[in-house]
Amino acid sequence: SLRPANHFKWKDENERLDTHAIDEPFYANYLIQSGMDRSYRDEVLATQENDGAKVITSLLGEIPQNKSILFTKNISKQILGLDRSFLGKMKNFVLIREPSEVALSWKETTGNVTLHDIGFPELVEIFDETSQNQKVPILFNSDLLQNPEGTLRALCDSLEIEFDPSMLSWPKGPKEVEGVWGKVWYHSVRASTGFHFRNQTVRKGVPAAMKSVVEEARIHYNKLVPYRTFPAPILPDSRNKDIWIHIGGKLFKRNEAKISVFDSIVQGGDGVWEGLRIYNGRIFAIDEHLQRLQNSAKAMKFNRIPSNKEIIQAIFDTLKANGMRDECHIRLTLTRGEKVSSGMSPEFNQSGCCLIVLPEWKKPVYDNQSGIRLITASQRRNSPMCVDSKIHHNNLINNILAKIESNLAGVNDALMLDPEGFVSETNATNIFIVRSGILLTPHPDFCLPGITWGKVMALSANLEIPLEQRRISLSEVHSCDEAFTTGTMGELSPVVEIDGRQIGDGTVGPITQRLQDAYSELTSKEGLELPLYFDESLIELTISIKL
Repeated sequence: SLRPANHFKWKDENERLDTHAIDEPFYANYLIQSGMDRSYRDEVLATQENDGAKVITSLLGEIPQNKSILFTKNISKQILGLDRSFLGKMKNFVLIREPSEVALSWKETTGNVTLHDIGFPELVEIFDETSQNQKVPILFNSDLLQNPEGTLRALCDSLEIEFDPSMLSWPKGPKEVEGVWGKVWYHSVRASTGFHFRNQTVRKGVPAAMKSVVEEARIHYNKLVPYRTFPAPILPDSRNKDIWIHIGGKLFKRNEAKISVFDSIVQGGDGVWEGLRIYNGRIFAIDEHLQRLQNSAKAMKFNRIPSNKEIIQAIFDTLKANGMRDECHIRLTLTRGEKVSSGMSPEFNQSGCCLIVLPEWKKPVYDNQSGIRLITASQRRNSPMCVDSKIHHNNLINNILAKIESNLAGVNDALMLDPEGFVSETNATNIFIVRSGILLTPHPDFCLPGITWGKVMALSANLEIPLEQRRISLSEVHSCDEAFTTGTMGELSPVVEIDGRQIGDGTVGPITQRLQDAYSELTSKEGLELPLYFDESLIELTISIKL
């Protein structure tokens, strides 16, 4: 439960100092009312107010000076024999775990567990009462551990309080706010400095003697599930919150940037795309990217395709609107356009193509110093007999399925094999390996020959690094000396682990480093230069200051 006050609000980097927290204030009352015995019972009774009614009065009283929020952690079963109407004068939320996890945790600490011990019936009863007059957010423990910032932002929005990043971490050791029972129950929290997810499915199963308790608890738990508060979306870069986006010849703010439900990109993923990077006022490799876009659109038999000149002007206008000249990425999409009626046939497309220019502030998306980890996906790359990967189309389901596998495995990306079992690419990038000083890369028979991939091959020739394009088996990758991926969004990313095998010594290899350095130099001096546009408001400000 939480109660805001009108005091001065202040913060600190290490903890949320605008909040006064109380740990289980009704514990002493519960021990007296229930007659429950605990190893620390006498300490609790000696250090806490024993009268639950007086605790309620205290909670509804003055909040300590220099604090704007009173936060109390309450256990549902502990509010025993008390008038719970006081909860209506506070804002409340519920944090729950899957019943089997709660039961196992309880048993590990106490050796026994009952339905009352894990408190689900009481929790549902309290939720039903309090939610009649206020929205009561329900947080899932798994959400909090896997996405702490998104979950806490969603909670703060619901409670109408400001999110504070200090909520995400804390120092190790006992906390001043915790009750005397912390020495029994809070070992994991005391050892931690932040939220860390562990896959609860690896824990041993529920003993037979506990199954009836868990099953009955799950009946009550399932009543709360529909009210789950999902984590709030978090932008990787907050500057992208209000960006301008070009759609079909017009600029729209992010929250207004939409396309028709009749657009072919919605109805069949019928579009082609390119990724561009901006380095210090230059669009890198734009000629190659636009040529590939035009080739893809022609192969798909698009009509009324915009010229390169028109596309470049749209890019310039969009970058100018956003003030972007460096450390940004553009997702350039060309759809077949809007249909006059839903259906597969391109004959329904009578308005020509729709160009989308989506720029974002975005540094390289991988850790190119420490490296990335891969697994091999079960999903294979497409054969040209099915879908030719030389068409850079938007229907990426093949790659998305592989990416899902890597996400579930907790690694960065997935290595994809061709239909015959040889290495092709990753779900998002091309791949190179180094064996005995020779740079190896697969033929792009089942994947896209990337622009960055081609630049790296040219750089290897300049640096006199031996290069071979050939079929590469998975065992050759597992035992290689170095590996790295290439792509516009991530540049050159060293791979330090594949399928649990360490690559080389687990750091950036010497040939990878040479090519990274050469590519960085190349991007610093090549590319189409952006016009020198200025922020008009700054010009007006400068003139007014001079006057």
